[in-house]
Amino acid sequence: HLLLGCDTNLKTLTLDTLNPQVKAVEYAVRGPIVIKAGEIERYLEEGGTKPFSEVIKANIGDAHAMGQQPITFLRQVVALCTFPELMDSPSFPEDAKWRARRILQGCGGHSLGSYSASPGVECIRKDIAAYIEQRDEGVPSDWENIYLTTGASDGIMTILRLLVSGKDSSRTGVMIPIPQYPLYSAAISEMDAVQVNYYLDEDNCWALDINELYRAYQAAKLHCQPRVICIINPGNPTGQVQSKKCIEEVLHFAYEENLFVMSDEVYQDNVYTPDCQFHSFKKVLYEMGPEYFNSVELASFHSTSKGYTGECGFRGGYMEVINMDPEVKAQMVKLLSVRLCPPLAGQAAMDVIVNPPQPDEHSYKQFRQEKSSVLGALADKAKLTEQILNAVPGIKCNPVQGAMYAFPRIFIPPKAVEEAKALGMQPDMFYCLRLLEETGICVVPGSGFGQKDGTYHFRMTILPSIEKLKVLLGKVRDFHIRFLKEYSALE
Repeated sequence: HLLLGCDTNLKTLTLDTLNPQVKAVEYAVRGPIVIKAGEIERYLEEGGTKPFSEVIKANIGDAHAMGQQPITFLRQVVALCTFPELMDSPSFPEDAKWRARRILQGCGGHSLGSYSASPGVECIRKDIAAYIEQRDEGVPSDWENIYLTTGASDGIMTILRLLVSGKDSSRTGVMIPIPQYPLYSAAISEMDAVQVNYYLDEDNCWALDINELYRAYQAAKLHCQPRVICIINPGNPTGQVQSKKCIEEVLHFAYEENLFVMSDEVYQDNVYTPDCQFHSFKKVLYEMGPEYFNSVELASFHSTSKGYTGECGFRGGYMEVINMDPEVKAQMVKLLSVRLCPPLAGQAAMDVIVNPPQPDEHSYKQFRQEKSSVLGALADKAKLTEQILNAVPGIKCNPVQGAMYAFPRIFIPPKAVEEAKALGMQPDMFYCLRLLEETGICVVPGSGFGQKDGTYHFRMTILPSIEKLKVLLGKVRDFHIRFLKEYSALE
């Protein structure tokens, strides 16, 4: 190797030669705090001692990992699809067998192990369209506008890929809510698009203020070309449920400024406050009249991961895309065909969600009981979380109207802010690391989602069992009071 005059230890791929867009990506939900939590877990497993006996992970909306039980009917149908010999078993109900047979008939070689068409299995796409029509009380849905995806994230990335183009001041601007789910900022970084922040109004229960949309849009137009607005409803991490009037205003704004609308509706089944109701963007658009309904380009997303099923691991989801230019649609199908198809088991799980047992079917009673038990428990935990957090001095938590998270605002004393900055750390990251080290509770700092300057938050899920949630909230309360004492004493 002397002849070659090179050092054989030099790698082709180093941090210097790495794609710079990859370096720019950040995803707080599985970020540094979570890596640290994993290290502590291993340390405890190896017999190490801490002031706590277990790490409680409230960082990610992973229902089953937090102890939620699967919906029996969904698992029965997927099991039958995966292992059709079970069709002969008397322990599986006929309504589950009928659905599994129908799904398998739509699969190549009647097997879940075959590829499907890139947009998904045809009968599943038809079931989704029927579900949307029923949900939206008769608003028409065309099954050919339905595309199965590998979780909602895959669909969101696909649509963003189509939208990002241009150079310098004509580069695509993507309007996202702040606070946001960091998939959006990560995708924007990876595609080198321009992130355009519009801020939700914390003092008004995280409502979306139309004047703030106009402000963000006008400011962004000076340095990029805003082409798309992303909405998360119900909100993640903020848990608000948008009013119909607010949705109308957003759609009118998109219509006026000719923006593509992406509506992330994965928490549509997770609405807990009695005076809140989920309104789909598509239904509201339809009710605004044909001038809007036939022109605003809209992609809506749903998933198997949330709702009452919590089936994250299946990576199932779909998007409905309306008013897309037919030539662009052909390009999108081309892009989808490169990744072949979403996992078939995830497609089957999605089918059960949109085609659950009906009142005249054998499995209906158990299904209804399991579904209402999951959603009832989540509603109780949403209320409990809000109440306990708001009783702590220096913590303020808006009502958790929907989704699976609380996003409380925390007061961090100036001395703690100074110490964090000296460590080169965001103050809420410093706070969350201390919380983890002292209590074993893993939550995500608000800076990972975005927040107004000078405000600090953390996101926690409301998924742990009610017993564990009470312990968790009690520990957060005690820690926060200790933290305030420690740093206020230094003032």
